[in-house]
Amino acid sequence: MEMLLEALTSLLTVESILTVLLGVSAGLFIGAMPGLTATMALAMLLPFTFSMEALQGLIALGAVYMGSIYGGAFTAILINTPGTPSSIATTFDGYPMARQGRAYEALAAATIASVVGGIVGVIFLLILAPPLARLAVAFGPSEMFWVAMLGLTLVASLSSDSLLKGLLAGCIGILLSTIGVSPVGGESRFTFGYPPLQGGIELIVALIGLFVIPELLTMAAEGRGALPGGGELRKKEVSIARIARHIFSKPVNLIRSCLIGQVIAIIPGAGGNVTSLVAYNEARRFSKDPKSFGKGNIDGVVASESSNNVMVAGSMVPLLTLGIPGAPPDAIILGVLLMHGLRPGLDLFTESGVLTNGFILSMGLAALLLLPVGLLGGRLIHRVVIRTPYYFLVPSIAMVTILGTFALRNSLLDVGIMLILGTAGYFLRLIGIQAAPIVLGLILGGIAEQGYVQTLMAAVVDPIPWLRLVSNPLSMVLAGMVLLGAATALVPKWLARKGLLDKVEEDSGGSA
Repeated sequence: MEMLLEALTSLLTVESILTVLLGVSAGLFIGAMPGLTATMALAMLLPFTFSMEALQGLIALGAVYMGSIYGGAFTAILINTPGTPSSIATTFDGYPMARQGRAYEALAAATIASVVGGIVGVIFLLILAPPLARLAVAFGPSEMFWVAMLGLTLVASLSSDSLLKGLLAGCIGILLSTIGVSPVGGESRFTFGYPPLQGGIELIVALIGLFVIPELLTMAAEGRGALPGGGELRKKEVSIARIARHIFSKPVNLIRSCLIGQVIAIIPGAGGNVTSLVAYNEARRFSKDPKSFGKGNIDGVVASESSNNVMVAGSMVPLLTLGIPGAPPDAIILGVLLMHGLRPGLDLFTESGVLTNGFILSMGLAALLLLPVGLLGGRLIHRVVIRTPYYFLVPSIAMVTILGTFALRNSLLDVGIMLILGTAGYFLRLIGIQAAPIVLGLILGGIAEQGYVQTLMAAVVDPIPWLRLVSNPLSMVLAGMVLLGAATALVPKWLARKGLLDKVEEDSGGSA
């Protein structure tokens, strides 16, 4: 407790508060730029931290990290383009809300959920770091396989119009994830003798191509902006207090999303994109009105944004306790720790307790500052999107996306892949195949393959190797959740197809 108070005192200085404020603001605008990820934001900031004291450098990195993850929600809601991979699930309901003239409601909900998620993640980190780190170690290849499969059940949820088209889109994504060198065996697949393809398709490249380019082509073809012309924020009609009351009146959705975000965040390699997708899927599954998801349900935005902001602090658990980065941006923070002679482990919480606790508390302060910075920034970005004519908006977004894609690896190949995937995504959208299940397959396909192959390789001497996938209680629980998830998504569709669902609703209405 003494260390905690000392850390709090060191944080409550003008210099530290200004650092957090500037870091959150910079992170927000970087995260809102398609193609610029949180990892890239931290990498760009890294040289500036060399001349800072250890605490100030970590405070700046933590604030930028928190701001950039949250910033991805802005473009996800306003132009259907996730600024960061963590905001993929935010597009599902955020953009439909914006198209309905409810942009302010969506932005405010994302802001409140992000603040809550950020604070909850910090509390988890302060209190539960050691036991959660032990839980992270329990996730082996078979458990990761089931986590990926749990995420893939979302394909059925996202395919409200046609399950066949949704499954086809998911298969396209999984096929794309197999391009390049195999993650376990090292074989080259689908490279067509072209060595640069051995690295596979970069997730953010596919993300930009499949989400941004089809939207730009649609805007150009229809001669419209990203949002209906003349749309206003409707601040007077929808106050922040009313949105907050709505969110906190459904605490189960918020708590469940935060818990999902925390548990998945501590698994190295899972990342915020998986976190938000699984949380969104569970919010839809347990909702009383699951059909409204994907059409502008505020609970979908809350689930996605609260879970991916929990991930920011949550992913620090394995980093600070075991030295294992839970997400790519954490690797940069690990580098800063090592640069200052700090090694993850128990010593970090004892000998360097003031510094570590100061860093953790600064992330909580950054989460709080998301509220004023986010509401002001959201208003500014919304005005830009609404008031800019489409013939300026389309080429401007196209230029930023091309530059952002090229800047990822200084590769023209990435730009070419992005344009090819985007054009294909536009034509697939015309026949009813959406981008979201494709991206879902691309993200989770590789994780599922790696977990499955590693598990079976470890079980070559077993009489029935695949039983190794359910060889411990944790993997059994996860497998049960996958079956439950698939059943809750598929059974209503089957009942609706047989006409039994309508009959039940009529009977219920009649009896009422």
